Amino acid sequence: MGAGRGISISLDGVRDKNVMQLKKLNTALFPVRYNDKYYADALASGEFTKLAYYSDICVGSIACRLEKKECGAVRVYIMTLGVLAPYRGLGIGTKLLNHVLDLCSKQNIAEIYLHVQTNNEDAINFYKKFGFEITDTIHNYYTNITPPDCYVLTKYIGQPQSKK
Repeated sequence: MGAGRGISISLDGVRDKNVMQLKKLNTALFPVRYNDKYYADALASGEFTKLAYYSDICVGSIACRLEKKECGAVRVYIMTLGVLAPYRGLGIGTKLLNHVLDLCSKQNIAEIYLHVQTNNEDAINFYKKFGFEITDTIHNYYTNITPPDCYVLTKYIGQPQSKK
């Protein structure tokens, strides 16, 4: 039997009672400390923020913020998406991202975007597999990490993707 057979990956919503799980994951995963607004936005996004469990162990998360554009349309900002290193490559990040992309499609949300540090090639390549494209570069976006620059990666949903 191959590795991972019979192990289930499940997603659960983030609520007041389990938001500490998200805080612990973020501390382990990211070089940035997130403020109360981040957690308030994550909780307010409802189904767009999820914890991922691998065999009942919390190993990853996606946290989004819903933003209203000037035209009144809603777009989704992925604040964080991360999976603990030993659990990467098992489809957990893919399941988290697909969950949010499916929600966007069902709710007719046409735009989803995020910021990625310019040297994070693994993340850039991960998002490109899902049709995200680099749409901007922001210099000195980060204050306490090197390099301080980030790319903006954007996916427009409902438009045909170019086949490469």
